[in-house]
Amino acid sequence: MSEYDDIAARAERVLKRCREATFRSGRAEEAVTLVAVAKTQPLDRAQAVLAAGVRNIGENRVQEAQKKWEGPERGRVQLHLVGRLQRNKARPAVALFDVVHSCDSLRLADRLSRLVGEGSLDVLLEVNVGGEPQKAGFGPEELRREIEHLVALPGLRLQGLMTIAPATRSSKDARPHFAALRQLGEELRGQYPALGTTLSMGMTDDFEAAIEEGATLVRIGRAIYGDGGSPG
Repeated sequence: MSEYDDIAARAERVLKRCREATFRSGRAEEAVTLVAVAKTQPLDRAQAVLAAGVRNIGENRVQEAQKKWEGPERGRVQLHLVGRLQRNKARPAVALFDVVHSCDSLRLADRLSRLVGEGSLDVLLEVNVGGEPQKAGFGPEELRREIEHLVALPGLRLQGLMTIAPATRSSKDARPHFAALRQLGEELRGQYPALGTTLSMGMTDDFEAAIEEGATLVRIGRAIYGDGGSPG
């Protein structure tokens, strides 16, 4: 088996686990989308997941993604920015990515809105549900204060929320954080229906628990590409 076949086989196994977890959560199979996080992977390895039917690719860095996806292969995938977005990289990010998972501040949201102009961009609001000082993201209370402003920003399609759960000993310990994000989304949508239902949460070590708690997007790197540098 070639390394590319191995990547495709890994992706198929992850998809199977996603389907099983989705079934356990009482939802339809298509309720959850797998985003294969290809940070540091060269293009040939990154797109090996296409053989498994995976079309959503995650990247962590704007500049790296620009170089990787500058050719015709770009048209074959949906590109997701899953890493932190610095404001000075916002312009190329708007031009390159289909979805930005890491809109983590009001200032960044304002800048993205200005850059989009008359166009549109799918955005997820990153929430620091664990209150970890080393992580970016809106605090839950901060998001409650700012959501009215955020949903009114022109050009931004707020598809939902994203979080990175704190590192835990087991996926069981991550569940309360996933549940908290789901509950926050439900609360905010009750007041602001323009906020979408997407929940981007769960990585290699905890994605099944995330799905069982309501995830609609999971970001998986290591379980697909191995330990060669892809986070997730």
